[in-house]
Amino acid sequence: MMNSNIAPEQFEFRRQIDGLVYRFRRQRDAQRRWGYKRTDGDDWIIWSQQLGRIAGSWDNEDVFGRPWDQLQRQSNACPPEGIWVSRKGSKSYVYDLVYL
Repeated sequence: MMNSNIAPEQFEFRRQIDGLVYRFRRQRDAQRRWGYKRTDGDDWIIWSQQLGRIAGSWDNEDVFGRPWDQLQRQSNACPPEGIWVSRKGSKSYVYDLVYL
């Protein structure tokens, strides 16, 4: 497990049901805010003051995913490793977040 105060440059979401992998890289958005952008799309993992780390948007309240164990203490430096859940329409998925 990585030191929770050091931001990794990249990580993967590995979907448990079928092994599909999404890779995220640390970068800034157009407003110079740090987050993790999916390498093949425009999905972001960001820090929310109210919710901690989420898959979502800075500019509205849309949340597409979050760590499963919300009781664990989160760092604003990096997303927690482990199980994350996501929602896309009426479907939900379980992923493992793994640092590279």
